[in-house]
Amino acid sequence: MKEKSIPEIFGSMVFDDREMRARLSSDVYRSLRRTIDENERLDPEVASAVASAMREWAAERGATHFTHWFQPLTGVTAEKHDSFITPSPDGGVIMEFSGKELIKGEPDASSFPSGGLRATFEARGYTAWDPTSYAFIKDHTLCIPTAFCSYSGDALDKKTPLLRSMQALNRQAKRILKLFGNEAKYVRTNVGPEQEYFLIDEKMYNLRPDLVYTGRTLFGAMPPKGQELDDHYFGVIKPRVTAFMEDLNRELWKLGILAKTEHNEVAPAQHELAPIFSTTNVATDNNQLMMEMMQKVARKHGMVCLLHEKPFAGVNGSGKHNNWSMATDTGANLLSPGETPYENAQFLLFLCAVIQAVDDYQDLLRLSVATAGNDHRLGANEAPPAIISVFLGDELSAVLDAIKTDTPYQGAEKVIMKLGVHSLPRFSRDNTDRNRTSPFAFTGNKFEFRSLGSSNSIACCNMMLNAAVAESLRQYADRLEGAEDFETALHELIKETVKKHERILFNGNGYGEEWVKEATEVRGLSNLKTTADAMPHLLDKKNMDMLIAHKVFTETELHSRCEIMLENYCKSVNIEGHTMVDMVRKNYLPAIEGYIGSLARNVSLLKSVSGRIKCTYEITTAEKLSELSDSILEKTDALEKALLSLKSCEDIIKTSVAVRDEVLPAMEELRKDVDAAEILTKEDCWPFPSYGKLLFSVY
Repeated sequence: MKEKSIPEIFGSMVFDDREMRARLSSDVYRSLRRTIDENERLDPEVASAVASAMREWAAERGATHFTHWFQPLTGVTAEKHDSFITPSPDGGVIMEFSGKELIKGEPDASSFPSGGLRATFEARGYTAWDPTSYAFIKDHTLCIPTAFCSYSGDALDKKTPLLRSMQALNRQAKRILKLFGNEAKYVRTNVGPEQEYFLIDEKMYNLRPDLVYTGRTLFGAMPPKGQELDDHYFGVIKPRVTAFMEDLNRELWKLGILAKTEHNEVAPAQHELAPIFSTTNVATDNNQLMMEMMQKVARKHGMVCLLHEKPFAGVNGSGKHNNWSMATDTGANLLSPGETPYENAQFLLFLCAVIQAVDDYQDLLRLSVATAGNDHRLGANEAPPAIISVFLGDELSAVLDAIKTDTPYQGAEKVIMKLGVHSLPRFSRDNTDRNRTSPFAFTGNKFEFRSLGSSNSIACCNMMLNAAVAESLRQYADRLEGAEDFETALHELIKETVKKHERILFNGNGYGEEWVKEATEVRGLSNLKTTADAMPHLLDKKNMDMLIAHKVFTETELHSRCEIMLENYCKSVNIEGHTMVDMVRKNYLPAIEGYIGSLARNVSLLKSVSGRIKCTYEITTAEKLSELSDSILEKTDALEKALLSLKSCEDIIKTSVAVRDEVLPAMEELRKDVDAAEILTKEDCWPFPSYGKLLFSVY
């Protein structure tokens, strides 16, 4: 049988616009499109018609169950499956799916994080269909993207505040467009998240308790070769990985996910997959699906996909670059400068709105990517620093400088690249280079927020970014709508904004120590290095006032999220700490002592042969390992003590500080000694696969 082409399989497992147009009556279809495009309230009769068509479509593709697919505050997705079957009077069954079942579900919410929003015994929760994100089939189950809330109506998920933030930005952006004489039905943010990940052999993975329990290696000495030669980056993709990527692409394309770019990343065993842009809530759903499919498909190929931000010390960690832009219903990109950005006042105003948003709410953007895993990655000469700044490049920086100083802008001259070989084409050089050290960089017609960790949900940073930009636009609209002379008021507003917020603009090296000093001491930017430093700022008055005013969160939801995120941070590190203790006591110390004993027996045997045999290797190695063994035991006791002290902390902020200041340093100290012992110990005496085997076994 001939294999289906990509256009034939793309979206084949998605109840997308093509299916809706074909299966719904014209009236039902138009009504549903108004709900999706213009945020109109959903008609229950329309929901019933959609449910019927959706069930019929799903059954044709082998689906037997349906689920309300949602994104609780655990960081992963959740689903409860119900079959389509309903008993019939004759003792058989019929396949049914009602509009009520489509619109609303009632999963048990008692075991999901709530941050004190409800008591444990208060179990009822609700899911509500998100018609703006297409339903899809996964594992013979119709998955209906939904929002998730408590019995009292508080959001218990990541989708609800994301949709609220998109609504807030839409409302304020349309006010600005109207001032320029541009009417729009809606303004949406679009995202294209680049996903980094590691692939390692499944057999090796199963032999590492730290990877199984925590997603990262808590111990491991560096092999002789790491990423020093830069030979893995963009290198030839090995056959085993190619087979994985081909299968993954087909699975993603079936789900309508626009997977496009794939390549080897910097570190050994590290790779990247990037999709084409889509609307932010759809991109968020798709990215969650992408991570799930990566892990499923990897297992089919005898590998494990690691999504932790720092699975291996000493080599680059994995991030997720969030490419963000704003566009109208006509497809007009509001962050496209055009050929003459200096003359494009509308673009400059939207650009200023983003700059101001990042400056005013740099702490919100930082905490939106704060996790225990990402703390190991940010600022480690492989990812942006914890200090948030904006990179604009040479041309836009010159444009804003001309506006600020009221001087003429001469324009950037197009440079033709000549490579010295006649057969090679000539092409125009871009007006600005890229800055890979910048957390928030303008890249032509979008901003790239590069601080996200690879396992992060992109919902978190986008809800904060949308809300912050909406606030800037609100302030601009309030000021300009009442202006007597719009052109003059607009010029003064842009000029004033550039002067007030230029401290956030930085085109230099974000890794340099001089930047840290300049940013914090001269410019007054925040440097929130850890989750424990960043997360409490969610409850700062300015942040709460803005998020509540734009109806992205309620006050109780904000308090709950702060507690949930800090709890997650503390629990993650607590699990890591206990895993370290367990591995040391049950495996590492016995292995080290066993090898010392083996060396001692060799010395005794050799000395019995001849007293002139020095046994220098055996004796010096045994002495070094014995010292390390004693130190490892002492540091393990210290780590256990630090972990035990967490139980007496009742305040979550104090607990997170104790994790940062006591537990993590104790873990780091313990690791140093164990890794030093690994280098001295015979390979077949070491209890777990080495970094060399983990990083290079797939190849």
